[in-house]
Amino acid sequence: MSHTAPIPSHRKPRRSSSKLALRAGVAGGVLSTIAVAASPAQAEPVTETIEMPTLTNVDLSGALSNAVAASAEATEQNALAQDLRAQEEAAAAAAAKDAKKAKAEAERKAEAERKAKEAEEKARAEAERASRTSERTTLSASSSDNGGGGSDSGSSYSAPATGSAAAIVAFARAQVGDAYVMGATGPNAWDCSGLVQAAYRQAGIDLPRVSGAQSSMGTSVSLDNLQPGDILYWGSRSGSYHVAIYVGGGNFVGAQNPSKGVVEQSIDWDRPSGAVRVL
Repeated sequence: MSHTAPIPSHRKPRRSSSKLALRAGVAGGVLSTIAVAASPAQAEPVTETIEMPTLTNVDLSGALSNAVAASAEATEQNALAQDLRAQEEAAAAAAAKDAKKAKAEAERKAEAERKAKEAEEKARAEAERASRTSERTTLSASSSDNGGGGSDSGSSYSAPATGSAAAIVAFARAQVGDAYVMGATGPNAWDCSGLVQAAYRQAGIDLPRVSGAQSSMGTSVSLDNLQPGDILYWGSRSGSYHVAIYVGGGNFVGAQNPSKGVVEQSIDWDRPSGAVRVL
């Protein structure tokens, strides 16, 4: 081969520009078709009109009035409920107070009845003892008279209380040791007229409550002619300031004062102004 002969080239021959353009156009068309097919269909816009109610001044004022009325009614109902609750609590408290008072009164009556029973039993025992003493005295006097050598010593025998007087005396003595409280009527505390009134109640006799009225009852008797059950008084008969019960043997029982209470003592310790007999 000649050194001048052309050497064949190993490069691929260039494609013509027209072919390249044709292929690019085909590829672009295919891609466009794919893109259109893949994209979702565009949704049409939906429009809807909502009509809002029109509020007028009449509607607003009516609603406000209803709300105010409802609030007022609720307030009134609450006030009524509170008032009812207060009334119920007051009624319960009053009932409890009445029950307590009734219980205290029942206890007072029971205590008074117990003391009255004890006084009655004591009076019966004293009457029996006095009866035996009287019999012994009578026998002794009879023996002296029969002996002819006896002489009258001048002593006298005072008969014990009997019947209603015995019940009065026994009740009064049963209260000895109780306290003195102004205005008290038992069963464990007394004032002077309260004790006298309660004692006479044992004999079925209702006396006035105060000492001045009690000393105006019955008939006046001398202090030298007293009998058990007589009412002793201090001061004037119609205006006495203190009363007590004569129990025999020169003694009386009375609710004296806060320091002494109910005591039995001699009438010579504090000589009364007078006495009345109601029995």
